[in-house]
Amino acid sequence: MTELLSNYLGGRWQAGSGVGTALFDPVLGNELVRVDATGLDLAAGFAFAREQGGAALRALNYRQRGELLAAVAKVLQANRDAYYDISTANSGTVKADTGIDVDGAIYTLSTYAKLAAGLPEGHFLPDGEAQSLAKDGSFATRHIRVPVDGLALFINAFNFPSWGLWEKAAPALLSGVPVVVKPATATAWLTQRMVKDVVDAGVLPAGALSIVCGSSAGLMDALAPQDVLSFTGSADTAALLRSHPAVAQYSVRVNIEADSINSAVLLPDAAPGTPAFDLFVKELAREMTQKAGQKCTAIRRAFVPAASFDAVAQAVGARLAKTVVGNPRNESVRMGSLVSRAQLSSIREGIATLRGAAQVLHDGSSAALVDADPAVACCVGPTLFGLATPDAVLANAVVHEIEVFGPVATLLPYANVAQAVAQV
Repeated sequence: MTELLSNYLGGRWQAGSGVGTALFDPVLGNELVRVDATGLDLAAGFAFAREQGGAALRALNYRQRGELLAAVAKVLQANRDAYYDISTANSGTVKADTGIDVDGAIYTLSTYAKLAAGLPEGHFLPDGEAQSLAKDGSFATRHIRVPVDGLALFINAFNFPSWGLWEKAAPALLSGVPVVVKPATATAWLTQRMVKDVVDAGVLPAGALSIVCGSSAGLMDALAPQDVLSFTGSADTAALLRSHPAVAQYSVRVNIEADSINSAVLLPDAAPGTPAFDLFVKELAREMTQKAGQKCTAIRRAFVPAASFDAVAQAVGARLAKTVVGNPRNESVRMGSLVSRAQLSSIREGIATLRGAAQVLHDGSSAALVDADPAVACCVGPTLFGLATPDAVLANAVVHEIEVFGPVATLLPYANVAQAVAQV
């Protein structure tokens, strides 16, 4: 049986009591590790984070907490090669896409550490200037910002197991708030390894950073009124979290990053041959293929003047045709795999839905994979859809409501800028 990754909670490493959920290599199909959180005392672990981790962080000022972030960044930089290997194995990413996740996280931590150097040395942040509340100046008020007494719970998505943690943890830790991260199960290995390296290095106070791998059952129940929840994932799950008693009754603060069918608009004066036209084509193709299209910020709807529709379709299709898909370990591959069989199934279902609503302008489904067995690998080539006329765009609800979270986008012609803005 493969290794069962431990959880770090209550200031100690703890294994779940179950057999665990297997994490797989999405290209080769072999089992890598297992994660499990069965039987953990979440209430006690969260209390330890608030009482021990929170108190230790709040005892430091902002500049000192910034120094902690710099120390964390150094630990991650020292173990960078291992993170690249894990990302390739567990997420199926090519080196350039791994860099966005791993190096982006390290850069984010370093940036917050530098910002901390310019903050006041005290334990609160001024919020504006003092305001007089009396004509004679005898009564005035000034707002300040102080750390909450709770913890920050991160329920993260599968596409950025590194950056998803540290882009949230950096401002939380800098603010004096301890962190508990629950990474998406499919790609939890990288998050767990990073937390382990930081814990082993001893650069943070006990309880400042915790991780729970596996099921999210019970996490919301363990939250208290001073806690903060940050969720990245589907809008459906976000709606459930907002209705949980921790939020609805105990006013736990919530930050949601959920589905969004993002758009890009090519303006009428950006005719074929102009720099703006070329940049639009390059960016659309890049957003479709970077991280196999598994980005919350990826372009899903590309609006173009009706007169430029064919030219854009041909130019983007030509770029997509050069995209080599397959095993990220092969240097010729430019787009790796989706993260799991479940994600592959979801993408195929979404593509089938869009096929019933729009025409296929570029079909990457039949492209040969490099060093990858199509019966095993979670790889799918980029697919560009399109609607032929502005009237079709106005009448079609599917392309505006369905997000296929993979290498998929739809080209949409518009008659005038006002119409494009309304559709966005």
